[in-house]
Amino acid sequence: MGNSNGPDMEELQACESHQWYRKFMTECPSGLLTFYEFKKFFGLKNLTESSNAYVLTMFTTFDMNDDGFIDFMEYVAALSLVLKGKVQQKLRWYFKLYDIDGSGCIDREELLLIIKSIRAINGIPHEMSAEDFANMVFDKIDINGDGELSYEEFMEGVQNDEMLLKMLTESLDLTHIVQKIQGEMKGDI
Repeated sequence: MGNSNGPDMEELQACESHQWYRKFMTECPSGLLTFYEFKKFFGLKNLTESSNAYVLTMFTTFDMNDDGFIDFMEYVAALSLVLKGKVQQKLRWYFKLYDIDGSGCIDREELLLIIKSIRAINGIPHEMSAEDFANMVFDKIDINGDGELSYEEFMEGVQNDEMLLKMLTESLDLTHIVQKIQGEMKGDI
């Protein structure tokens, strides 16, 4: 009974994968995406210094083998995380993204910088200022009050607060960028 839809779904995913591969290889025939090409690929131009730093951090988190490039497999893994990743996986990635200095903790300034950068790139208006949002996050989940969020505090705090989880997920929603690429891909066909 459930198998009648199986091949159609697989065919759809294979077709989508082929389109992603074509888009990737068209944009970077070498098969390796540099930071410059990454920004161009996602249509990110005229970024402020802090937004550019955020995009570089995102690029670095997607560059899983730290070779300075994103290959097709890293690209697929990144898209899969953004589009289909489980909450736990996304939160782990968010933590790595927010921890700009790699200290294993997120301080208020790191969180604020990333939130401001994301908002500048997304261009979506928000009810709460970036400062108020950062303060709210720390007020809710900085359990020991040391001004830093450990990985454990972040994961537990966000997962136990549905409103915070929803706000973080929405603030890091990259589907509009992916939809832009998909629209361009449909134009190539």
